[in-house]
Amino acid sequence: MAVRSVRDIPTLHNIPVLVRAATNVPLRDGKVESAFRLKRMLPTIEFLVARGAKVIIAGHLGRTDTATLRPVFDELVRMIPRISFCDEAVGARAREAARALHPGEVLLLENLRRYKGEEANDPAFAAELASIADVFVQDSFDALHRAHASIVTVPTLLPSYAGFLFEEEVYELTRALTPQSPSLAVVSGVKFDTKAPVLKKLLSLYDHVFVGGAIANDLLQASGVSVGASLTSHTDTAFLKPVLDSTHLVLPKDAVARSSDTSTRMVPVTQIAAHESIVDIGPETIAHLAALAASAKTVLWNGPLGIFEEGFATGTDLFARALAASSAHAIVGGGDTVAAIEQAHLEDAYAFVSTGGGAMLEFLAEGTLPGIRALG
Repeated sequence: MAVRSVRDIPTLHNIPVLVRAATNVPLRDGKVESAFRLKRMLPTIEFLVARGAKVIIAGHLGRTDTATLRPVFDELVRMIPRISFCDEAVGARAREAARALHPGEVLLLENLRRYKGEEANDPAFAAELASIADVFVQDSFDALHRAHASIVTVPTLLPSYAGFLFEEEVYELTRALTPQSPSLAVVSGVKFDTKAPVLKKLLSLYDHVFVGGAIANDLLQASGVSVGASLTSHTDTAFLKPVLDSTHLVLPKDAVARSSDTSTRMVPVTQIAAHESIVDIGPETIAHLAALAASAKTVLWNGPLGIFEEGFATGTDLFARALAASSAHAIVGGGDTVAAIEQAHLEDAYAFVSTGGGAMLEFLAEGTLPGIRALG
């Protein structure tokens, strides 16, 4: 990867450095619910602060133009000394706040997505954002699959470098593309068409590729199994065929089926009634996955194995614990997956936990991302 590292910046003392960081964290009741991504930004920030840079953090939160990064600032105050907050990302107040910084001080700018120019990749917006610094550091791997102004255009306007998290993500996910055998990949999700590229790639690389969630329902249905009222993507069977034909594909053997009256039962996937929907994997499937993980040297996992947001987390939790107990080099990612392992206090049990969800999957499928190419 022909990308310069933050270690390569020739001079940092008294230099204003714009850092694109992963600030998109879950909130509850106006407070940060998980500080996982914020903790992962610290090595880059601390490196710059220790060398006397004036550090300006830019990031986004949520999918709307109303969310504020103030709760993120309230959390970062506990982690970063001498940090301040500006309620603008661009404009007179942002420029003034950046100019007022002393060496070793940090400024967090307001949510970039409050400005239409960010997602529209507007050149004027990018230029205004870039104007407050002399150097740019990209460390928001979670957003590198987006062709947004702070991801693909700002790096072309300033001397640009990769942060430590960026480097670690690319290193570990590149390593995942050359797994040691025996190897296991576990992929779950809702829409088959968004997962198809990475599934096809992983099926060519891994000894076993387990598919869960609604995309497993698509594959079961295409193989002639009735999935009742389960969520499916209504994907054309011909599109599913290359995945179904792979000898490396592993599908659920049994499931937790929820009836229309909300009662549940354990049942083989071949016995889902018309009024039932699959909400989690069953014990036979969990045992099979645990055995594959126990014998694997490399395990890649993205996506919870049940409808996690509705409380069907047993399969995910049990697999997380089985994987933690294995000796495999485990690479884990995806928002709900990370939330599940945090709930189980297993964040430190795996070789690498990615901050990316969609970015992780796209990198695995393509081997690069728009935000990586922008730094090259």
